[in-house]
Amino acid sequence: MKKELHIFFTCLMFYTRIPCPKNITHHPDYLNKATRYFPFIGWIVGSFSFLGFYLFSLFLSTETAVLFAIIISILTTGAFHEDGFADVCDGFGGGWTKEKILMIMKDSAIGAYGAIGLILLFLIKFKLLSESISLFTHNFTLIFLLFISAHSLSRLAAISIIFTHEYSREDASSKSKPIAKRYTWKEVFGSFFFGLTPLIVFSYFNYKFFLAVIPVFITRYFLARYFQKWIDGYTGDCLGATQQVCEVIFYLSILFIWKFI
Repeated sequence: MKKELHIFFTCLMFYTRIPCPKNITHHPDYLNKATRYFPFIGWIVGSFSFLGFYLFSLFLSTETAVLFAIIISILTTGAFHEDGFADVCDGFGGGWTKEKILMIMKDSAIGAYGAIGLILLFLIKFKLLSESISLFTHNFTLIFLLFISAHSLSRLAAISIIFTHEYSREDASSKSKPIAKRYTWKEVFGSFFFGLTPLIVFSYFNYKFFLAVIPVFITRYFLARYFQKWIDGYTGDCLGATQQVCEVIFYLSILFIWKFI
């Protein structure tokens, strides 16, 4: 139990800005095992984001509350995944070889592709989340499940790439390298358990919501194939980009399911 707590706090420290016990470090072995809790981080980030939305919605408009909810999720993770998304936009937008793409993604500076990508990402996320919330007017239970389902399922889609593809960088220069070394059935089971449970509960209120898994994992499949084509695998930035894109696809899927199925 103590070891599992250490693994969980390692995951929490790596993927968020939430304070953890001082004895927790980015130990490669624990960080590798921490992948099992990555979708559970979605529960935490989604809960903080929902709490912000709920509090601000008490005296502000829904759209403004959604904006604060997005800001809170960014602050909770330290823009960890958004940074990966921007790097992927820059790398794949400006590079034409594996070496060039990896070099651009490793650069800490943000380029035009990254800046434009982030602006469009936040705009579409804001719009889709606002419209999704409008479907469940004043039903905060469903809105809460919407938040944590989006964050947990998108993280499952991202982390599942390490189970099927190879890490692209040949050196250990990336801080995400340890998660790519090896995994066991515990990491696979834990990822899918924490990734799917919120959506299963959400689907209790409307079983059709579970269909959102399909477009999310179709998106994950094509992103992973795209990464494989250009850089022979994935990097930590690729996982971050996958999480962000799949979160958006989830909101879009819920809207489509509600209106057309």
